[in-house]
Amino acid sequence: MTIQTDAVSSFEGNVGVPVVIPFSRRFYWSVRRELWENRSLYLVPLAVAALFLLAFLIGHNPHSHVHIGFSPNSMQGQGPQVFEQPYTIVALLLMGTTFLVALFYCLEALHGERRDRSILFWKSLPVSDTTTVLAKASIPILFLPLITFATVLVTQGIMLLLSSAVMLARGQNVADLWSHLPLWQMSLMLFFHMVAIHGLWYAPFYGWWLLVSAWARRAPLLWAVLPPAVVAVVEKIAFNTSHFAALIGYRFGGSPEKVPFTVGPMSMGVLTASDVVQFFTDPGLWTGLALTAVFLAAAVRLRRYREPM
Repeated sequence: MTIQTDAVSSFEGNVGVPVVIPFSRRFYWSVRRELWENRSLYLVPLAVAALFLLAFLIGHNPHSHVHIGFSPNSMQGQGPQVFEQPYTIVALLLMGTTFLVALFYCLEALHGERRDRSILFWKSLPVSDTTTVLAKASIPILFLPLITFATVLVTQGIMLLLSSAVMLARGQNVADLWSHLPLWQMSLMLFFHMVAIHGLWYAPFYGWWLLVSAWARRAPLLWAVLPPAVVAVVEKIAFNTSHFAALIGYRFGGSPEKVPFTVGPMSMGVLTASDVVQFFTDPGLWTGLALTAVFLAAAVRLRRYREPM
């Protein structure tokens, strides 16, 4: 009887005690939800990579009319940049794809849940608006660059194996190809470029798009583009200056003077410790991150009080 009484008392003492879920766990499952619900985040880069590999394979055909540096025959006696060219092209192609995927993801992230009224369900869960917005912001800032980096790395590895197999089948020297490809340097440069530029440097774009997604009732793409365009036009008409347009162009251009990823000669450049230090000590980077924080804070507040459409 004493044991039963103690058990009942223990049970009654635990009734009504709330279960505290750590922020890290709530954030983790919020990110997993985003990855589950938005398969285009990785399917689109994979589809683009597959199409590029198909073109790359066709380019190895000596009777093909597709020649953009893919054929091993066209690389005989050429410099290292010619060997790197197709690998740089696929990196640039997937970078552009990632930027577009990030654009449409951000504009749909908070707008879509209000449109289909699923926000009522998500708000019933013990996940705050801050956690939700931060999880959504982490997708373009952190996870998309990492997904793109992995996709480019795997694609370039397949390209290298295909080229080696074709050259061996033709009795050509594979060592020429491998010796002219600085694989470690290219991978290191690509990783830094994706994390630094497509993640941190472009963060103000992602924050603005998420803010528009939380505010707009319809046509979020129009609202994302129209206000900056109006500001640039008004400045030009009123003051005959283009400071705002130059600022947007400078931010959109990816700060090329701070990251040695040159598009002209199609070379990924050489990454040094001074480049990393210079980038992370640049005031423009931290100003952009501060502006991103303002945009995300506004998006959190809008999500808290916005009604479903």
